[in-house]
Amino acid sequence: MFPTVADVLAMPELRQGDPEVVAAAEAVTRRVRWVHCVELPEVAPLLRGSELVLATGIALPADAAGLDRYVRELSRAGAAGLVVELGRRWTAELPGSLVSACEREKLPLAVLHREVRFVSVTQAVGEQVVDAQVLELRAAGQIHDAFTALSMAEAGPADILAEAARLAGCPVVLESFHHQILGYHTGGRPASDLLHDWEDRSRRIRIGERTGYDHRAGWLVTVVGSRGDDWGRLVLVTPQPPPHRHLVLVERAAAALALHRLHARHRDGVERQAHHALLTALRDRPVDDELIGRCAEAGVPLTGRALLGLAARPVVQRRRRTYVAADALTALADSLVVTLRQRGVPALVAVESDDVVALLAPPAGADTDALLAAVAAGTGSPAETVLAVGETVRPRTPALPGRGPARGRVAAPRRPGPPHHRLADVHLRGLLHLLSGDDRVTRFVQREIGALLDHDAGHGTALYEVLRAVLATGDKTAAAAALHISRPVLYDRIARVERILGRDLSDPATRTSLHVAVLAHGTPPGR
Repeated sequence: MFPTVADVLAMPELRQGDPEVVAAAEAVTRRVRWVHCVELPEVAPLLRGSELVLATGIALPADAAGLDRYVRELSRAGAAGLVVELGRRWTAELPGSLVSACEREKLPLAVLHREVRFVSVTQAVGEQVVDAQVLELRAAGQIHDAFTALSMAEAGPADILAEAARLAGCPVVLESFHHQILGYHTGGRPASDLLHDWEDRSRRIRIGERTGYDHRAGWLVTVVGSRGDDWGRLVLVTPQPPPHRHLVLVERAAAALALHRLHARHRDGVERQAHHALLTALRDRPVDDELIGRCAEAGVPLTGRALLGLAARPVVQRRRRTYVAADALTALADSLVVTLRQRGVPALVAVESDDVVALLAPPAGADTDALLAAVAAGTGSPAETVLAVGETVRPRTPALPGRGPARGRVAAPRRPGPPHHRLADVHLRGLLHLLSGDDRVTRFVQREIGALLDHDAGHGTALYEVLRAVLATGDKTAAAAALHISRPVLYDRIARVERILGRDLSDPATRTSLHVAVLAHGTPPGR
C-alpha cells in the first residue's frame, strides 16, 4: 500500500524540515504514488496523478490569480499534495492566496520551516513506494497460487469464499443478480450483522463496471461469471478503500467461482447427463414409443407405471426468506439417487438451474406416501430441503409430471409444513411461481409496484414492507402490530404508498391486483 501524505510528512527526511500542514489537513490521507521536485508554474502536464509536489516557490506566480491557477491545475492533474519550503521565495509564511486556493481545492498544503534535501526525500519515498509495489506483486502472486490450487482441487464455493476472507481479512458474500445470498464467510464478524437487511442494502449498490468500490457502503463488488453468462456478484465488505491486491483478490475469487460452476455442469457422469436429456425431452415433446424405449434403455421403464415428478432444492431459511445453497445441488442429487435405489425405484435424476428434478417410476402397487416420506427423509429435513411433488400420471396422458412443480422450480409455502408439498398446497403462489419466467408477469409486477420498489431503493425506505403487511393481514391493526409501529404511523405510511403508486388501497380490485403483484415479486424469476 502506498504511503499517505501524512506518512511522507512524518518521514525523518521531511520531519527535520519542521513540516506544518496549513491547508486541507483533512485530505492528508491521500495516497502518494511518487514525489516530484519541480519549480515550473506549468507543472500539471508533467504529472500522472497521486504525486506529492516539492517546491521552494522560486518560479511560482507572484499574483493571487496566478497562484490560484497553479493550484487548480495541480488539483485537476490529481496531485496528492504540495510541500513548499520557506527561505528562497517566501521567508516567514506562505501567501494567503496560495493557502486559500489549496483549501478551496482540498489539496493538502504543507510548509517546511527549515531547509531539507529534496533528493533525500525523493529517494526515501521512492524506496517505500517500490517496496509497496513489490509487496503488492508478492500478494498478487500468493492470491494467484491460492486460487489456482483451489481450482485444481475443484474446491466448492464455501472453500473459495473462506480463502478469500482469509486473504483479505474481510467478510465476503456471494449473491445472485436477484440479491439473494448464495454463500458467505463472515471473516470473524457476527453473521447477523453482516447479513442484516442484505437484499435491501444490496439493491442500492450499483457499480458501473465489472469491478468497483462503493465508498458509502464500504463494498468492493465484482461480477461473477463469464461475459455473456454472468450470474452473480461477489462482495468484499471493507470500510476502508481497498488496496490493489484486494481488487486482484476479489476478481480472482470471482473467476474461481465461475470456473467451479462450469466444472459443476460437467461433473455429473454420463448417466446424469443422459437423464437430463431424457427429462428435457419428456418435458418438451410428445411422449412416443421411441422416447419410451430410450427411457427403458436407461433403466427407467414408463410403460405400465404411474409416474411421479418431483423437484428438490437445498435451502437455508433466514428471516422468512429462502436462499439457495449453490454448492449443495450435487450432494442433494446424489442423496436422492441413493434413496431411490435403496427403495428399488427407477428414476431419472438431473440438476436444472438451482433445483434437482426427478421423474420416478415406482413399481405397480407401491405406496406413494411411504415413498415420498423416505425421499424426504433421505434428502434432509424440511428446514434443509424444500421438496415439491407433481401429480401422478400415466405416460400416455397429455400432461407429464414435468408440467407440474417438478418442472425445475420449487414452490413451497413460507411456513413450516409437511416434508413435501404438492401444487395444491401453494395455491395462487404456486401458479405465480410456475409463471415467474413469463415476461408478461414481470412487466405486470413492474407496472403495479415498480414505482414503490424504486422509491425504496433510492430513498432507503421500507414502504414495500408496509404494502405487503397491509395486503397480507387485511387488517390495519394487525399490520401495525406486524410492523411494530403505531396505527397513526401506519396510516401516514399507507398514504405515502398510495401517493407513490397513484392507487387507492381501499379499493378491493386495487388491493387484489397489488396482492398478486406482491406474491409474484416474492417468486424468484427464471427458476
